[in-house]
Amino acid sequence: MNNKELQFAYRVKRALDANLEYLPESTTQSLAAARRVALARQKKAAPVHAVAPQFALAGAFGGNSSQSSFSWLGRLGVAIPLLAGVMLFAGLYEHEHRQRISELAEIDAGVLSDELPLSAYLDHGFNAYLAQQGE
Repeated sequence: MNNKELQFAYRVKRALDANLEYLPESTTQSLAAARRVALARQKKAAPVHAVAPQFALAGAFGGNSSQSSFSWLGRLGVAIPLLAGVMLFAGLYEHEHRQRISELAEIDAGVLSDELPLSAYLDHGFNAYLAQQGE
């Protein structure tokens, strides 16, 4: 269909949609039958064929004889970065965990070296007093 035919078809569709409730029942039935006939006559879409090239390395890894060694190297090429990522995340976790422990140890040392008894920190009135002193 060219552009003019497509525009005409859209105008007809909009006009029919706008006045659909005013059309008699016989007209809507004949339009539905015409639509079924048009859909039956519509050309079937041609199947789309995709080409997926298969690359091969020349030399030691090329040809059919070394196909198994190439697949082994391909798997290794995926496994090594994956293993490196897991090790990196484990190292980051361990570093953050040790840093958190040292921060908690500093807080504990500060609390234990203070002159106040531990029960003072549990008293809600004392917390209010500290907040008031901080303002």
